[in-house]
Amino acid sequence: MNEKKLNEKKFVKYELIGSEIEIMGSKNKSLVGVRGKISDETKNMFILDDGKKIIKSQCIFKMKINSENIEINGSVLVGRPEDRIKRALK
Repeated sequence: MNEKKLNEKKFVKYELIGSEIEIMGSKNKSLVGVRGKISDETKNMFILDDGKKIIKSQCIFKMKINSENIEINGSVLVGRPEDRIKRALK
């Protein structure tokens, strides 16, 4: 698999709902290795298709974006999705 560290400023503009994620690191060790598809996103959480709620700021995620596996710290993603996208466009 092709794995890259994407420029965080570029990454935040993507719509993440529907993306496959895997938790690579977390303050809550029971979450490490959890995988799923993002079905909803709030300011501080991802909600996976199985109903699990994942706090963004406490995790490091691996996501598949544009057929590339990207690893990103969840604290960069904290904020309402619509505000994050607007912020990236400035």
